[in-house]
Amino acid sequence: MIDEQQLIDRLVSQLQAGGLSGAFLVRDLATGDELAIDADTPRPIASLVKIPLGIATLERMRRGELAPDQPVTVPPGRVSTPGPTGISRFRHPATVALEDLVYLSVALSDGSASDALFALTPPERVAELLAELGRPGLIIRHDAGELSRTLAEQLPPTDAHLAHRLAIAGRTPGGGNTVARLGAADATRATARDLADWLEDLWRPRVPEAVASRMRELMAANVHRARLAPEFVSDASTWWSKTGTLLTLRHEAGVVEHADGSAFAVVALTESSVAAVQQPAAEALLGRVARELHDELRRRAWS
Repeated sequence: MIDEQQLIDRLVSQLQAGGLSGAFLVRDLATGDELAIDADTPRPIASLVKIPLGIATLERMRRGELAPDQPVTVPPGRVSTPGPTGISRFRHPATVALEDLVYLSVALSDGSASDALFALTPPERVAELLAELGRPGLIIRHDAGELSRTLAEQLPPTDAHLAHRLAIAGRTPGGGNTVARLGAADATRATARDLADWLEDLWRPRVPEAVASRMRELMAANVHRARLAPEFVSDASTWWSKTGTLLTLRHEAGVVEHADGSAFAVVALTESSVAAVQQPAAEALLGRVARELHDELRRRAWS
């Protein structure tokens, strides 16, 4: 068996060499065994907040407080910069059924759809519902629209790297940042362990099965698959996940289930020190680190 601390030290060195830092956690959902890197430090979670938003909205539907077929008219996002998807890029208002907005929010990470959901279930109510379902402590500090209002949205694509440079220069001790939405004071934060707990609640349901099964379906439909998916998708495994991206932040949280029935929650919350929008090498690196942790934990389950 590989020495755990040697493995962690080697992976942290690889991350540093690739310009990344952050937290990783892999949990065997059958036994609760874990391998982790800095899994208890709260970090900005960016679009991963759409996981509790989806859970809360579906729970309100289950309780009869909201109707799945309720029509919701969503203003166009009119975003023209690279990245955002769905209604965020629409130029005209769209009327969409409420349950379909949850699909757009979780599977496409559509910010406009998410804000329509937040209008019905405000951030503080989302946190209350999660507490009622057994996961207290989440503080959601802003909706999706506020999250995306950064310098990157105001710059032409050719200058977007300048927003990343500013985010890197703005880091302060203790995980803070002078850039709004990245600092400890005004970011929605959670730990890698928190994310793994949310996933476990959906796969070994502590939340009602109707909510859990629908969230699993939506995470299976995730269209953003350049980060961890290449390491976990195969003919012998299934991958469900949600990504989170904001300037230097590159996150993903998901579950891989193998043909033998074993299942693992996998969480990566990373931050890049490279001032570039497109970083395929960083995406590949964080995927490899998560895979190494997973493979070692799975080997231990077999031994």
